[in-house]
Amino acid sequence: MSAWHLKSWVLLGSALCVLGCAQPIAAQVVPDNTLSAAERTQVTGNPNFQIDGGGRRGANLFHSFQSFSVPTGGSAFFNNAADVQNILTRVTGGSISNIDGLIRTNGIANLFLLNPSGIIFGKNASLNIGGSFVATTANAIQFGNFGFFSATNPEAPSPLLTINPNALFFNQIAAARIQNNSTAPAGTTLAGADAFGLRVPNGQSLLLVGGDIKMDGGKLNAFGGRVELGGLSAPGTIGLNGDGSLSFPVGVQRADVSLTNGAIVDVSSGGGGSIAVNARNLEMTGESVLQAGIGRGLGTVGTQAGDISINATGAINLNKLSQINNDVQSGANGQGGDVSISASSLRLEGGAQINAITFGAGKGGNLSVDAQDVQIIGRSANGQDGSGLFASTTPNSTGNAGDLTIKTNTLLVRDGAQVGTGTFGAGKGGNLSVDAQDVQIIGRSSNGRFGSGLFASAQLNSTGNVGDLTIKTNTLLVRDGATDTNCHFRCGQGGKFER
Repeated sequence: MSAWHLKSWVLLGSALCVLGCAQPIAAQVVPDNTLSAAERTQVTGNPNFQIDGGGRRGANLFHSFQSFSVPTGGSAFFNNAADVQNILTRVTGGSISNIDGLIRTNGIANLFLLNPSGIIFGKNASLNIGGSFVATTANAIQFGNFGFFSATNPEAPSPLLTINPNALFFNQIAAARIQNNSTAPAGTTLAGADAFGLRVPNGQSLLLVGGDIKMDGGKLNAFGGRVELGGLSAPGTIGLNGDGSLSFPVGVQRADVSLTNGAIVDVSSGGGGSIAVNARNLEMTGESVLQAGIGRGLGTVGTQAGDISINATGAINLNKLSQINNDVQSGANGQGGDVSISASSLRLEGGAQINAITFGAGKGGNLSVDAQDVQIIGRSANGQDGSGLFASTTPNSTGNAGDLTIKTNTLLVRDGAQVGTGTFGAGKGGNLSVDAQDVQIIGRSSNGRFGSGLFASAQLNSTGNVGDLTIKTNTLLVRDGATDTNCHFRCGQGGKFER
């Protein structure tokens, strides 16, 4: 989003029904009459809609629609001039935008889709735009002190709205939902694998900002760019920093974010690529994944991956093999990004994992968890994958592992789950530090093969040294075959164990 040269923008909203209370409408792109006759949005074609006209203000182009939905197999083509920097699109008619076809623009313009009534991206939805993409259920876009472009109080844009947008306003008690189900073909990743879902050009940003954000099998791709998910469930303001990151207000209730049925967010590349989630509760289930890091075979010495930041005022729950990963992948080179988790509670079960791992020549990033209650429980249904937090190296890797830090009131690791900073390769293992009031490490997996544990270890055939294991706690309970150790299979040099 750096191409926008935005200093800041803010999100606020209007009292509207949640998405579920409205019924889907027939796919259509229909302009309204809120712009002047000379600047009115013009739409031709069906189901392949071409969008011309609009109000031009400097590098900004404004469009206003009574309804905006794209049918399966159809398209909405914004036929903008090549020098347009921002296309600002509002939907004023009170109907949900159902997008199940292609949205396309000319040049490198950023596209804002503003619909306070909600936005649904169907399985066939796709993007072919040159810049960043923002889908939001805000009710207005602000341009500094020069005015607004509002979907709930739709007036013609002021002649002064020539600067970059610097604010979006949410004022609703319960903001409408944004849902992404897209699994449409989206080219290939930088590592050559097939990509699916909504995609922006490499290095650009893809933001979904509303009330609740739901991804049911849907996929988002911004390789080397930024994906941010979040919203509010009460009136408030959300700021956008110059790098495209959002700043959520303190004391205002956030909305929920959920990824289900194999939903994926992928920003991995040869450098950069960041993910941020700001929510009340985050739920990930059914092998859903947030993926950042240096992609397979990509990167060079000195390359730096972006970070993953998850900030929830309530609970973060991952289950059924869902993962949050920031990896230096096989054959890759460079520095892995960090993963930071902040929540009231964190629960991983059913083989769910949060990882900062190096499979290649670069150093892995650090993993930090700050939550009042942390529970790491059990393994996958087949017993092969343990629920866990890991900052480690893998066999045939040469980079060092990052550190793993946990700050919590209570830490529970049980039924074969594990927390570790091991090395399986030539690199040094990371340090594992736990600062908790109460630590309980209990039991083994249901098949008895795997003990629950905290590990700072060097595995068989590895040559790297062990990191340190430090546990600071008032009470420590280890029982029923569980263990806490920094010498799981082989102790290299170093590897202090303190508690």
